[in-house]
Amino acid sequence: MKKTVLKNYAKLLARVGLNVQKGQEVIISAELDQPDFVLLCAEECYRAGASKVRVEWTHQPLARLGAECKSEEVLSEVPAWQEEKLRCEVHRLPARLYLESEDPDGLQGIDAEKYARALQARQKVIKPYRDKMENKYQWCIAAVPGARWAKKVFPSAPAPEEKLWTAILRASRALEGNPVANWQEHDRQLEARCAWLNGLGLSSLEYSSSNGTRLRVGLLRQGLFAGGGERTLSGVYFNANIPSEEVFTSPARGEAEGVVYSTKPLSYRGRLIRNFSLRFENGRAVEAHAAAGESVLRRILSMDEGAAYLGECALVPCDSPIHKAKVLFYNTLFDENASCHLALGAGFTNCIRGYENYSEEQLHAMGVNDSMVHVDFMIGNEDTDIDGVTDTGARIPIFRAGNWAERL
Repeated sequence: MKKTVLKNYAKLLARVGLNVQKGQEVIISAELDQPDFVLLCAEECYRAGASKVRVEWTHQPLARLGAECKSEEVLSEVPAWQEEKLRCEVHRLPARLYLESEDPDGLQGIDAEKYARALQARQKVIKPYRDKMENKYQWCIAAVPGARWAKKVFPSAPAPEEKLWTAILRASRALEGNPVANWQEHDRQLEARCAWLNGLGLSSLEYSSSNGTRLRVGLLRQGLFAGGGERTLSGVYFNANIPSEEVFTSPARGEAEGVVYSTKPLSYRGRLIRNFSLRFENGRAVEAHAAAGESVLRRILSMDEGAAYLGECALVPCDSPIHKAKVLFYNTLFDENASCHLALGAGFTNCIRGYENYSEEQLHAMGVNDSMVHVDFMIGNEDTDIDGVTDTGARIPIFRAGNWAERL
């Protein structure tokens, strides 16, 4: 890929994704396979005013080796130096850029139960620090093409990494024109859709598809739909996901009834879950089935008390560019932006009107789900219909045949 294109992409992530502020620290998390692009990102963060940029390198094969060879006790540890690092981040609030490039199958075959229990133990220590940072700092998840990931997506292509680069950049509105200007216009369109939804006075959403999905999800009385950019409590505007095509909200905990079927595989921490369904009663997923990866799916649901409840309802039309590209990325960042999706686990407290005036405890008491996990899964297809229902019982078409029922 041309260096000028990659520099523009790095600028997009620094200026529009993170919106680095003068004097702010930045942490970049990345695999070892993209040092040149990480360097471009660091340069753009410094140009945006960062006081310092630190890179946290990861390597999936090393993580796999550790999962296989370490005891569960060792895997579960959060050493004192890591806690001190978290305390420092709570105080300094660095902006964080996450660059995804991992192999979707990179952890297949490990002891999934052992790995999940260790993750569960670590998250109990880590989550309180993350909660203290909630809505206070900028973060952005984006992607670069790892070799094994590219081969998974384009198995017969002569140059799969180059082809995946093209797909990533096109989905991110960074391949043609001015990426920053492209994204600013896209944010305006998403904001207009949110304003329409927020003016309808909806109390629930009802989903139906020919695959058997029949699901009703209650909405929060003070809830808001959001999409595109968001603001920290101090007012800094940033984009947490690049790409993003979704308009989303946090549903009311305990108010989901029915059955929903997945429409795309879910890649969860290096393992794939395929062709699965969930049945909800009183908001909780009480039944789970999958053609592949069912034990992983059940483990997600048991991570903590909130993991079996919904934390997000996201609306993505089939005429979005990622859906129309007809590429299965095996990566949630992209696949969730090709399809309507839900998420198990934590909801978004900033989807409450006036959330800045409430404590975390008050926001959860209002019905925003709390959990150590947030796992998106795709449920939309070309015949998905969604109706919004108001407090008076009026039904408003939101989606018809996989697209917005109302053109703006």
